[in-house]
Amino acid sequence: MKDENGRIRSWTLEPSKPRFIPPPGAVDAHCHVFGPMADFPFSTKAKYLPQDAGPDALFALRERLGFSRNVIVQASCHGTDNRATLNGIAVSNGTCRGVAVVDPAIGETELDALHAGGIRGVRFNFLKRLVDDAPKDKFLDVAHRIARLGWHVVVYFEADILEEMRPFLAAIPVPIVIDHMGRPDVTQGPHGADMTAFRALLDSREDIWTKVTCPDRLDAAGPPYADFVAAVRPLVEAYPDRVLWGTDWPHPNMETVLPDDGALADAIPAIAPTAELQRKLLVANPMRLYWPEESE
Repeated sequence: MKDENGRIRSWTLEPSKPRFIPPPGAVDAHCHVFGPMADFPFSTKAKYLPQDAGPDALFALRERLGFSRNVIVQASCHGTDNRATLNGIAVSNGTCRGVAVVDPAIGETELDALHAGGIRGVRFNFLKRLVDDAPKDKFLDVAHRIARLGWHVVVYFEADILEEMRPFLAAIPVPIVIDHMGRPDVTQGPHGADMTAFRALLDSREDIWTKVTCPDRLDAAGPPYADFVAAVRPLVEAYPDRVLWGTDWPHPNMETVLPDDGALADAIPAIAPTAELQRKLLVANPMRLYWPEESE
């Protein structure tokens, strides 16, 4: 949905109130902020130009869904200028942490400043439609340099390049979080080629985590996301201590069908059917990664 200036709104202004009630302290571990553009301009290399989706709107959604904290992931439209993400963290009263996108040439002082601002990881994006360049050798250098900070690496790629990503992922010296399970074809089911390959990746290292997110992107049939649930629930049950969940609000590039965040939240008990699985997915796991000083 575009405004008169061609800026995209990819989120609904009236998400439904979910039936699902998350456990106390629940973390939305994958969301973004856009701008406000007047304060934090978008990158000249941005592949999309969104409308403003700032911290106030994010926190209003968090309250509506019954969550307590957010992990703000730097959106590709802001490039390596992390000020919008840092601003979201700064105004959150300690309820947000973040994942940055950095220039491989970033200095140690700048990394320290990001850490002080609440950043706890860096994201490497391999989606060609979103980024022009993904230099693996330089990314590995960054991964080595963030180890002293206790950070992790978030990696975004699609299922068709998983095998070629394996040597790169094996060389990363810090914990890894895979965005959206590497975007498998969920219509293949839990034992299809994509999920089988992804499980093999998870089995290759005990410190690879994943976000069981984005049914709106992965399941074209829409709510209640039956194919997504069938493919993902066994993954959550098999790797209960290495899964995270997030809304992906404000849903970059989802301008044709605006996802209902309430419906996304209502899919949680379908993929994590017990109270213990829900506690790990929404509280214990993200707290270990992003607020280790407060973790159980």
